[in-house]
Amino acid sequence: MATHPARSRSERSGAGRPDWLAVALGLGGLLCLFYLVPVVSLFLSVSPTGLVARLGEGELVGAARTTLLSAGVTTVVATAFGLPLAYWLARAEGHWTTAVLGVVVLPLVLPPTVGGIVLLSVFGPNTVLGGAATAAGFQPYRSFLGVVLAQTFVASPFVVVTAKAAFEAVPRELEHASRSLGKGRWTTALRVTLPLAAPGILAGMTLTFARAMGEFGATMMVSYYPTTLPVSIWTSFNALGLDGAYPVAVVLVVLSALALALLNTLAANPWE
Repeated sequence: MATHPARSRSERSGAGRPDWLAVALGLGGLLCLFYLVPVVSLFLSVSPTGLVARLGEGELVGAARTTLLSAGVTTVVATAFGLPLAYWLARAEGHWTTAVLGVVVLPLVLPPTVGGIVLLSVFGPNTVLGGAATAAGFQPYRSFLGVVLAQTFVASPFVVVTAKAAFEAVPRELEHASRSLGKGRWTTALRVTLPLAAPGILAGMTLTFARAMGEFGATMMVSYYPTTLPVSIWTSFNALGLDGAYPVAVVLVVLSALALALLNTLAANPWE
């Protein structure tokens, strides 16, 4: 049976080369193990009886409730204010877009504790805005509002950056076609742009929610109370050591995994 010359030369030239997909899988597998092994080790470090005992504590239940509620409120606030900004960044032209995007990304590169400090410089008890808000009945520190402020500062850039990329992926020709058919800008955004960008927007909301649930540094600075799960992990570690912090960490990991699974399901089927 004759062998095609060109194919034979190609097979011979590639015989001694490494399989780059196998190399990539091997390196990526090591990184996945680096992610997975510590999490598995955490669960193995907690006895079922100790975990059940901690789950019965009102303080832990309250921290879990505060974490989920504040992360949900943060995601709603970040989406409500972030989507218009993301759309403007995706459609506007000029040097101002680069400057504004730099402002949006700034909280991502600041250490979380620095984020808490800059928030206190505006909303702290000895500031004009903080004092005025407190006098009006909205204390922006050491309160649930303070938790949301800290989480929004740190986590909201995720929804803006991700939604910007989603809007940019929507062809402008489709929007122009809708406008040429007599549809207004608002109707075009609701019926054309948002449905096409929905998976990316929901991905950004998922990242925002997850980041808000795990926020510690800024929350610790702005609002120690009401306690969230990350803050509860820190206080348990200081009071009881690692054995005391392990059960709280397990609760946070489980809640984060469940929330991400739910949000990913919604992102994969946004209109079902």
